[in-house]
Amino acid sequence: QVQLVESGGGLVQAGGSLRLSCAASGVTGSRYAMGWFRQAPGKEREFVTSINWSGVSTETADAVKGRFTISRGTARNTVFLQMNNLKPEDTAVYFCAARYNTNSRYSSEYPYWGQGTQVTVSS
Repeated sequence: QVQLVESGGGLVQAGGSLRLSCAASGVTGSRYAMGWFRQAPGKEREFVTSINWSGVSTETADAVKGRFTISRGTARNTVFLQMNNLKPEDTAVYFCAARYNTNSRYSSEYPYWGQGTQVTVSS
């Protein structure tokens, strides 16, 4: 069974940086794509960025392009989200998600989800 655990969230001032991690279990030897989504209070969950199983293909939302970078660890069962130049509007709970093979920007296509980690950016 696939399980995802996010870490690295916290409180940061605008312009600062955070690095989120997502550790996946139950995916060893499998071709799993990973995605990051976020949900702010009173808003729908939105796509942030995703990476395919090999790490070659990525996709990033316009709102964070040039500031956020997704990458995979060498063991491929860990995914990182490097967030730079954070803005107050980036405040949200950030979720890691997994699906087989190809990455996607649609949350409905991810069957596996982590519990989320809170990111708060103060102005």
